[in-house]
Amino acid sequence: MTTTAAATAAGQGPMPRQIPYIIGNEACERFSFYGMRNILVPFLITSVILSMAPEAERQGIAKDVFHTFVIGVYFFPLLGGWISDRFFGKYNTIFWLSIVYVIGHAFLAIFEDNRTGFYTGLFLIALGSGGIKPLVSAFVGDQFDKSNEQKAKVVYDAFYWTINFGSFFASLLMPVFLKNYGPSVAFGIPGLLMFIALVIFWAGRRKYVHLPPSPPNPHSFLNVSRSALLAQRPGAGRPGLWVAALGIVLSLVAFGFIGKLGFVSAFCLAIVFLLAFGGLGTSMQLERARGLHPDEAVDGVRAVLRILIVFALVTPFWSLFDQKASTWVLQGELMTKPSWFQSAQMQALNPALVMLIIPFNNLVLYPALRRMGFQPTALRRMGAGIAFSGLAWIVAGMLQLAIDGGDPVTIVWQVLPYALLTFGEVLVSATGLEFAYSQAPPSMKGSIMSFWMLSVTIGNLWVLLSNAAVRNEVVTSQIGLTGLSETAFLMFFFAGFALLAALVFALYARRYPMQDHYRPA
Repeated sequence: MTTTAAATAAGQGPMPRQIPYIIGNEACERFSFYGMRNILVPFLITSVILSMAPEAERQGIAKDVFHTFVIGVYFFPLLGGWISDRFFGKYNTIFWLSIVYVIGHAFLAIFEDNRTGFYTGLFLIALGSGGIKPLVSAFVGDQFDKSNEQKAKVVYDAFYWTINFGSFFASLLMPVFLKNYGPSVAFGIPGLLMFIALVIFWAGRRKYVHLPPSPPNPHSFLNVSRSALLAQRPGAGRPGLWVAALGIVLSLVAFGFIGKLGFVSAFCLAIVFLLAFGGLGTSMQLERARGLHPDEAVDGVRAVLRILIVFALVTPFWSLFDQKASTWVLQGELMTKPSWFQSAQMQALNPALVMLIIPFNNLVLYPALRRMGFQPTALRRMGAGIAFSGLAWIVAGMLQLAIDGGDPVTIVWQVLPYALLTFGEVLVSATGLEFAYSQAPPSMKGSIMSFWMLSVTIGNLWVLLSNAAVRNEVVTSQIGLTGLSETAFLMFFFAGFALLAALVFALYARRYPMQDHYRPA
């Protein structure tokens, strides 16, 4: 066997030549997304859009708008994954939703002082960005097969590094443009970058591997699940069906709280109940689907249910991570800093550190751990990342205690929680992209990546629910008894939330059966 053939047989074949187009598209798209996202809260607090709200309530409203937007961004992957898998394929879906994305940016720049127009722009960006988000990641995986699958991890790390390259400059520059040139320019520049991203993606259209959409499958995840829940077994009841029915009832109950929680929170809570109880009920009766569906289809559903448990345990991480663009920015406003520096610019630390941590982990940390006999598997990395996010929020809470005590605290101290959170992000998010693709059965690549994104939606739901809770007088009075401010209390609460999730994640990961679902060479 020649050296080249041996490398190919080992999965070390050549890098696909079309990858630079996808990486270039992602760099520009991420600049556009983070460029507008990272200035959203500072803009809203001082904008005409919220001018009718009492000044004391503007920060809370701005946080709610921000996290509602993020929920939309990570909910619409379900739609993008579905229409891609069933109808149009990944390339066409990415292309047309990217056009919607560009139009959304234009709305933000044009309607800076019009609430309806601005919120419409946020909706279009959420639809466009969310719809393409899982597909771009899965599209990267489509360019590989068994002959070069070992290169996929390198590309996913490079993919994530490039995301943060665009995010770094967006986080550093857009707060300056917002302050010095106004929102039209600050929101218009990201729109221009998104247009460039669209052009780059289109330019590589003849070089990509285009996998066709899946035809209607009588043995799909939903069809197998429905058979499992409805199938009867002589002499046995259907406990799984009753569990799934309980999920439906709880979902309807959630909508009864729209007045208190808002439509978005109630809707997302209903989804949580449906997924949790529906998945549990299906797993209880899944073996009843054998004979009605092929064994590989039933085994595929069981694999998906295991993956969804992993995703559920990651949701607390996203609760902490996405608040760096809201809660931490607002904390930075209370800290001492140079007059020319904007607290939102601290977010540039996150992508800058990612670009350093990824090569450090791959070249130094992971090899050192392997030499010591410890294998840093995907699940071990993800569990450790959740724990590091909890540590970051303990540090942020301690800084908040000093601020609440009246001590002048320099914003430089925020470097420490940003560093801990970013290390956790690399372990969770970069690893999660690879994990989600490798564990997904072939017919569900886009959909599984969508569920990975949905975990971010649920994470932000926990933030909205906590914000709604602290508006309740009973809750605020109990917080007051602790001697902590609401902000400090919530910081320590979320830290404990993440640390508990990391413990449960570690216990579950010990018995998770890893899969390899890259396509054959």
